[in-house]
Amino acid sequence: MAKEKKYRSSEWYSSKSHRRDTFIHRGWMRNQGHPNHLFDGRPVIGICNTWSELTPCNGHFREIAEHVRRGVYEAGGFPLEFPVFSASESNLRPTAMLFRNLASMDVEEAIRGNPIDGVVLLMGCDKTTPSLLMGAASCDLPTIGVSGGPMLNGQHRGKTIGSGTGVWKLDADLAAGVISEDDFVEAEISMSRSKGHCMTMGTASTMASMVESLGMALPHNAAIPAVDSRRYSNAFLSGKRIVEMVKENLVMSKIITKKSFENAIKVNGAIGGSTNAVIHLAAIAGRMEIDLSLDDWEICGKEIPTLVNLQPSGDYLMEDFYYAGGLPAVIKKLLDKNLLNKESLTVNGKTLEQNNFEAVCWNEEVIRNFDNPITKDGGIKVLRGNIAPDGAILKPSAASKHLMQHTGKAVVFESVEEFHKKIHDPNLDVDENSILVLKNCGPKGYPGMAEVGNMLLPQKLLKKGVRDMIRISDARMSGTAFGTVILHTAPESAVKGPLAAVQNGDEIKIDVDNGIMELLVDEKIILERLKNYKPVLPEITSGYQKMYIDHVNQANKGADLDFLVGRRGTEVKRHSH
Repeated sequence: MAKEKKYRSSEWYSSKSHRRDTFIHRGWMRNQGHPNHLFDGRPVIGICNTWSELTPCNGHFREIAEHVRRGVYEAGGFPLEFPVFSASESNLRPTAMLFRNLASMDVEEAIRGNPIDGVVLLMGCDKTTPSLLMGAASCDLPTIGVSGGPMLNGQHRGKTIGSGTGVWKLDADLAAGVISEDDFVEAEISMSRSKGHCMTMGTASTMASMVESLGMALPHNAAIPAVDSRRYSNAFLSGKRIVEMVKENLVMSKIITKKSFENAIKVNGAIGGSTNAVIHLAAIAGRMEIDLSLDDWEICGKEIPTLVNLQPSGDYLMEDFYYAGGLPAVIKKLLDKNLLNKESLTVNGKTLEQNNFEAVCWNEEVIRNFDNPITKDGGIKVLRGNIAPDGAILKPSAASKHLMQHTGKAVVFESVEEFHKKIHDPNLDVDENSILVLKNCGPKGYPGMAEVGNMLLPQKLLKKGVRDMIRISDARMSGTAFGTVILHTAPESAVKGPLAAVQNGDEIKIDVDNGIMELLVDEKIILERLKNYKPVLPEITSGYQKMYIDHVNQANKGADLDFLVGRRGTEVKRHSH
C-alpha cells in the first residue's frame, strides 16, 4: 500500500509488521470520511492551530487553516489540523507569558506523538508565535510559520490610532484629566476594527517579523493585513510548500542557525521591534541548541538604525508598512549595506538574498533610508552594572533622548500591588527627575514576568505635563509601549538579585550609550541589604505555577523551563493495541 518513499507517518498508516496497529490507526481515521488513497504513503501535514475565541488576535485562524489545507492537498499531502493551548495576551491572567512554556510543551508533544511528517504553525498573538516555534524546534521536523496578520489601522476622530500604543497615551490623558471616560471608550471602539493582531510594531508584529527574518516563513508573511486576500494566498502557498519541504527533508535545524539569529537581531533594530523579542529569541535558540546571549544583541545591534516609522517608535502602523514594501523592503536595505548574512537559508529553499534582492520600498517616510532614520542607533541596548550583573535592556527608539544619560533618586515599589496602591498618592516623594524602581516582577517573583515594566507615571506629574521618566524593573513591558523603560533586570529580585538592594532615595546612574546602570551605594552596604532582604513571593505554590517557579530560567536565558531546553527529536515508542 505504501509508496516507495517512506515518511514518518508510514509507521502509523503503512506498517506491514504491525498490521493490527495499522488497522486501528487507519480505521479510526476513516470515521471522518478520509478515503483510501490518503493513506497511500503521502506526507501527512499537521496544521498546528492556536485558534480560540478567547484569543481575539487568532480568531480568524479557522479561515487561515482552510487555505493552508487547500495548499497541502494541491501539493499531494494529507492535511490534519490539531489544536494547541492558545495563550491570549488580551485576556489571559495573570499574564500570557506564564503559559508560553506550557503551550510549547503542548506543541512539542502533539507533534511528536502523532503521525506528522511536517507541520504548519498558525501563529499570531504575542506568545503563540514563540511557543509554537519552541515546541516545533524541540522536534525538528520540516516546519513553516504562517502568521495571522495585523488588524487594519485604527481610525479615531479623523486620525489613525494604534493598538496598545494608543491605550498607554489615552490612559495617561484620562489620568491627567485631559479626556473623559466617554472619550476613552469611544477610542476603544475605534481601535480594533478588523480581524488580526496589534497593528503597531508590538510583540505580535515583531515576532511575525522575526519568523520571516529567521527564514521560517514565506516573504511578506509578517505584514500582510489579516483581512487582505493576500494573507490567505500566503497561507495557501505555505501549505503547498510544506509538502515540498517534507520531500526535501528541509528541517528547522537546516534553516535556523546562529547566522539566522544574528540576521533577526539586526532586523529587529531596523524595525524598532519589541523588547520581548530578546527573551523569545533566547528561548527559541535554547531549543535549537544554539548559543545566543545578550552579548549578541550588543554586537549585532550596534549602529543598526531604526528605519521603520511605526508606533510606538514612530507614526505609522502595520497596514502602512505592508503597502510601503513590508519586511522585504527592510531586509533589502540591510542587505545593500552588507549587514545581513546573505546565504542564510529560508523555508522556500532560497537564500535570504534571493528572496529579497528585488524588494522595493514604495514609501520612504514609512520605511526610511539610512541617511534619515527614526533613531540612528536603534538596536536594543543592553545595560549592566552592580544592580544588573546579568544585564537589563532598553529600547532606544521608544525612549526619550534627554533621559539616556541621567542620575536620579530611586522611588521604590516592592511589588506591583504596592505600586498601584502608592503611585497616585499626592504625598509620594517623587518628581520628574526620580527613577521609578519596581521589584519582584521577574520570571519567579511574578510568574511569567508580567508586562508591568512601563509603569504609569504619578498623576501629580501627569497633570504637570510630564510624559516620561526612567523606570527600572525585572518585569517586561508590552511591545506596544513606549518610554525610557529598563527591563528584564537579571538576576531578579525574587532570587535576591542586586536590584532587590535598591532603597528609596538611593541614587542610580544611567548611561545608555555606555551600557551602564549603576546603584551609587557602597558594595558592602548592597551585600548587607541583600543578606537581610525578604522577597515578595507568589501566593500560588501548586500546580503548573509551582512547576514554573521551580524550573524557570532567568530572563537573560529566555525564561524557558530548564528541562525543556534542547532538541529531543521525533522518536516515540509504539504502543501495543
